[in-house]
Amino acid sequence: MFSHISSRLRLPATAVTALGAVVALAAPVGAAQAAPAGIPEPRSASAAPLTTAASAASAAAAATRAAAAPAATAAWAAGTRAYLVITAPGDTTAVRTAVASNGGSVFSYFDAIGVVVAHSTSSTFASTMRTVSGVQQVGATRTSDVPADAYNPTLPSNPSQSAPPATEPVRSDMTQIKADQAWAVTTGSPTVKVGILDTGVDDQHQDLAPNFNAADSVSCAYGKADTRAGAWRDVDQHGTHVAGTVAAAKNGKGAIGVAPGVKISSVRIAEPGSTLFFAENTICGLVWSGDHGFKVTNNSYYTDPWQFNCPNNLDQAAILEGVGRAQKYAEGKGSLQVAAAGNSNVDLANKTTDTSSPNDSTPVSRTITNDCLDIPAELPGVVTVAANGTNGSSKASFSNFGRNVIEVSAPGESVYSTVPGGKYSSLSGTSMAAPHVAGVAALLASANPSDTPADIRTKLGVQATDLACPSDSRCTGTTANNSFFGEGRVDALKAVGGTTPPPGKYFENLTDVTVADNATVESSITVSGVTGNAPATLKVGVDIKHTYIGDLKVDLVAPDGTVYTVHNRTGSGTDNIVQTFTVNASSEVAGGVWKLRVNDNASQDTGKIDAWNLTF
Repeated sequence: MFSHISSRLRLPATAVTALGAVVALAAPVGAAQAAPAGIPEPRSASAAPLTTAASAASAAAAATRAAAAPAATAAWAAGTRAYLVITAPGDTTAVRTAVASNGGSVFSYFDAIGVVVAHSTSSTFASTMRTVSGVQQVGATRTSDVPADAYNPTLPSNPSQSAPPATEPVRSDMTQIKADQAWAVTTGSPTVKVGILDTGVDDQHQDLAPNFNAADSVSCAYGKADTRAGAWRDVDQHGTHVAGTVAAAKNGKGAIGVAPGVKISSVRIAEPGSTLFFAENTICGLVWSGDHGFKVTNNSYYTDPWQFNCPNNLDQAAILEGVGRAQKYAEGKGSLQVAAAGNSNVDLANKTTDTSSPNDSTPVSRTITNDCLDIPAELPGVVTVAANGTNGSSKASFSNFGRNVIEVSAPGESVYSTVPGGKYSSLSGTSMAAPHVAGVAALLASANPSDTPADIRTKLGVQATDLACPSDSRCTGTTANNSFFGEGRVDALKAVGGTTPPPGKYFENLTDVTVADNATVESSITVSGVTGNAPATLKVGVDIKHTYIGDLKVDLVAPDGTVYTVHNRTGSGTDNIVQTFTVNASSEVAGGVWKLRVNDNASQDTGKIDAWNLTF
């Protein structure tokens, strides 16, 4: 899904390969890279000048809008480009006057960090402004024209909603990070606000509406705050998917987020059409996050159009400075940024080339060094997240890595979550891993309200489950901290002060069993050494590779023949059932032969039982 997003964005569950940037790190441009096939990273965009009523009755909100929405802006013209003009933080009046005197117009400005977003059709605008007194840096933020939509932005559509599913199974990504155990302690505090900086969020979705905070939601597309109702809605699907992983409601239908009790706000930084996240959009979004009290933000994208911004390039140096100031500002206001590492399967600690930039025009191959940064992921203070594979302890094939760059890891393959219109989908990418971490960070903030961003960042690492390097020479470091997983896979249970119960006895069958069309197959596990009855919380881990899981009925068959249905033809065209189900089998004798029975009720889609397990 993203050009830059593809390098960090999401990928469809069926495509788990490294991509370039797209919208989020699950797919296309502008977002943190996600695994192949549809893995954009969210990109920032500048918003058109608007005069709107304050969305929240706070001085901070009013100040943000005042700074982001100048009284007058020049009309759009073909050839309009956007620039960051960097000056000392404080009053930018003199520099804004100079912009207007040197062939440009002020589109938005952020006095607190000394950043002015200027538009100009002049090819000499940047070089001229660099000679102006008080101007520290000037850089073009794109290699393409600013869309005309920036001057009169169209509101995203409000999709009609599908009927909600009747079930809400706990999925394997949540059990891997022990979110299901954490919910028994707390689901998170509604006073904790999480910002979803992405392609937007479908606030009408039945799993998101209960936790959606419209008052602090906004569009920062084009680099200016657009507070009109609905401006925050999704122009893709990436942001809605991310939002569900963070905080889908625990309401008995669909999916459950890591922190289903916290509030989420949409800060749309992706521009419609391209779904790119340009620097001015990212800056607007981060400043908004700081001013609106977001304790955590999720950033599953990279800042377009450059996958890596190099300080020896005048344009990219200004982008590094502007976005870096915005992140520091948000952090200073109490906001922790969590970001996807990207989906290009590259070593971020040993950069050599970039072949995917600029993604808004014609990419070229260029030599780069470690001074060139993927932002916001590699900015100081940001939690950089790698993706685990479906088993929870491997590196997802597409995930970027890097010694002392990756801080923690989280599930990133075949993650099931919300998408617009009341629907659900499984996507892969570091874009899908980051919101798991943002959710755990929100639980930490709920349990420890006085914690600073630095406190939460430290606890994420200290509490993470150590993961050893696999037999892969690219993985360097120790089990406690290495280039693939950082300090390990995040742990939601520890975040809320819980302790892990002693593990039950574990049984597994790894033999593949083919599931043919219109057929019923079984796979058996013999349980021995367990006395008495099975528990009321028998864990049934299922890994079925099959296209269109709406064809399937899946049952657990006890030794006495009692049938417990765990999946009954839900999920429609979603691929694969990789999930842990909880079954109340307390009336069953534990010892004996248990079976997993899979019935395919249609033709044209086949698959296999890849593996399954029981934990008593």
